[in-house]
Amino acid sequence: MLFPSFAFLVFLPVVFLLYWYAANRDLRLQNLFILLASYVFYGWWDARFLALLIGSSLLDFLLALAIDRSHPGRRKKTLLVLSLVANLGVLALFKYFNFFREGLEGLMLGLGMRPDLPTLDLILPIGISFYTFQSLSYTIDVYRGRLKATPRPVEFLAFVSLFPQLVAGPIERAVDLLPQFQAPRRFDRAQATDGLRQMLWGFFKKMVIADGCGPIVDRIFDSPVDSTPGLTLFFGAFFFAFQIYGDFSGYSDIAIGCARLFGFRLSRNFAYPYFSRDIPEFWRRWHISLSSWFRDNVYMPLGGWRNKLGRFRNIMITFAVSGLWHGANWTFVTWGLLHGAYYLPTILRDDRARRDDPSLRDLPAIAVTFLLVVLAWVFFRAPGVAQALAYLKYMLLHAALHPGIVLYWMKQHVTWLIVAMVLLEWKSRQRPHALALLPRSPVFRWAIYTFITLLILLYMDVQTTHEFIYFQF
Repeated sequence: MLFPSFAFLVFLPVVFLLYWYAANRDLRLQNLFILLASYVFYGWWDARFLALLIGSSLLDFLLALAIDRSHPGRRKKTLLVLSLVANLGVLALFKYFNFFREGLEGLMLGLGMRPDLPTLDLILPIGISFYTFQSLSYTIDVYRGRLKATPRPVEFLAFVSLFPQLVAGPIERAVDLLPQFQAPRRFDRAQATDGLRQMLWGFFKKMVIADGCGPIVDRIFDSPVDSTPGLTLFFGAFFFAFQIYGDFSGYSDIAIGCARLFGFRLSRNFAYPYFSRDIPEFWRRWHISLSSWFRDNVYMPLGGWRNKLGRFRNIMITFAVSGLWHGANWTFVTWGLLHGAYYLPTILRDDRARRDDPSLRDLPAIAVTFLLVVLAWVFFRAPGVAQALAYLKYMLLHAALHPGIVLYWMKQHVTWLIVAMVLLEWKSRQRPHALALLPRSPVFRWAIYTFITLLILLYMDVQTTHEFIYFQF
């Protein structure tokens, strides 16, 4: 079920009313109800994959119980390895089988062999990368002794499948979210109201900014690069930067706000990443839940920052794996490695991570970081590495071709909407979302709500369903 759909418009208020009025006095009933609602939400897309979601969740539930009851040693480690193999094996089968098959076939052809390897034509289950990592984090945390395994299957199944964040995150840690299913939840009007505001801002970013940029991006990236002005190619990458930001951070805002309606606190997933002053700061602000997952479960087990040479290696491996997580294509691996290469020079500074808020004096550093990120997005959007390199090549070669075309792109409606969004987020950069900072006057607040709603309705395409970009991951 998509957030920007009529089905969700009906689903949400029905679930909200039943949750608070029919199941309000019984925690176990609340958990069971939110679990069933989550399965309806997920099964609306394709009910066949509910069995995969339930099966993988139950396996981790049972393995975590066994891990918790085992003494440190080989058996405990074997159980964790079984969880890793099961989760990553399912992910590899559905998402990477043909990718690895093509790589192996190319290697065998290079050795003079004539392979006849099987292929699989499988539909990628929506959100599989997200819920497998969330479920896997539970068994890892139980193994490390960070929390006790829950004996209640409904609690755990609801933790894995909580519908607001099920298909595109944030990827929640069990130590943060699971206890919220074990404690009484009471309706909080202030929290619910702010949740609705955050949802409204998320819908604006998705349906106005992201969906407004989408057709422009498609048109530019589909055009022949050798005859396209370099500035137009740059604007294609620029608009894609805001398409993917509006799409993914918009989903996160909707998810976080929606969860607050039901008394859950999800982790922040975006913290205005395009205001970053260097690449390390960008990765502390972009897709925070995934970045921290890879830091704790890939980078640190590799050895972290024990020495600079090892740190270089560990960073490049972590970014390569992060790129591969996004999709079975060398473009994503290249994108990850490029960000790793961006990251490496900052190690030589050996300074502390910047935790202060950016200010106007940081604008040159922000502009340089944003430009580096935009150039890397070309690999993320292009269908292949060769096409991405050609895109960047002609962007530079044709940079002076038709300079007046800048005025054409600056006059696009979505350009000024992007400017307005950036200014509002800059003003609210110390707040969790842009609409958290509003005038006290109810008249002004409702005027802003109405204006944003009208923009959403204006840009809404009732004929076409625009899925979230990260659904494919």
